[in-house]
Amino acid sequence: MTETSEITVVVVDDHEMFRAGVKAEIGERVNVVGEAADVASAVAVIAETTPMVVLLDVHLPGGGGLEVLKQVHATSPDVRFLALSVSDAAEDVISVIRGGARGYVTKTIGGDDLVDAIRRVAEGDAVFSPRLAGFVLDAFSGAIDVASIDEDLDRLSNREREVLRLIARGYAYKEIARELFISIKTVETHVSSVLRKLQLSNRHQLTRWATDRRLV
Repeated sequence: MTETSEITVVVVDDHEMFRAGVKAEIGERVNVVGEAADVASAVAVIAETTPMVVLLDVHLPGGGGLEVLKQVHATSPDVRFLALSVSDAAEDVISVIRGGARGYVTKTIGGDDLVDAIRRVAEGDAVFSPRLAGFVLDAFSGAIDVASIDEDLDRLSNREREVLRLIARGYAYKEIARELFISIKTVETHVSSVLRKLQLSNRHQLTRWATDRRLV
């Protein structure tokens, strides 16, 4: 078993306070050698430090976690990635695993479990939060049509995806407006656009569409 103190880690997340919290939680047990807040700085610090494991947020300025995976693996295929995200949506989980990440855990994970997940990824294991493991198994067994998810969601902007997910979770328009810091009118515009792009007629169909694809 690998001694965790020997494991070098880079933390990539666009929220400085979250990075500080992660470093405070795991910094005495693993060797945090760098951090980054966007795609460009992540690629640079990973190239400079060549860590054993990168803790990678899925949503980052400059192209997202997938772009980091793409650029790093083009030159350093041995670097291992563990996605650490607030999102537990199927399309996020499946896309980063397809992109080459070795695992995916959500930000609700405790410090001890996170250190254990880092160790396991460093040793070559694949690590997932229990609910997320089901998405991956379903995707590779064919129970989830990954291609159709990607194709449909590619039509939507990031903001439209956020609105879609909140609608599917039962949020009212005013709650979505408050959550995303936009006006109710803007929410209505986004919902209309999502319905048009996905060729759906109403909120009920939208909710069922998202639930069937495990996006909520």
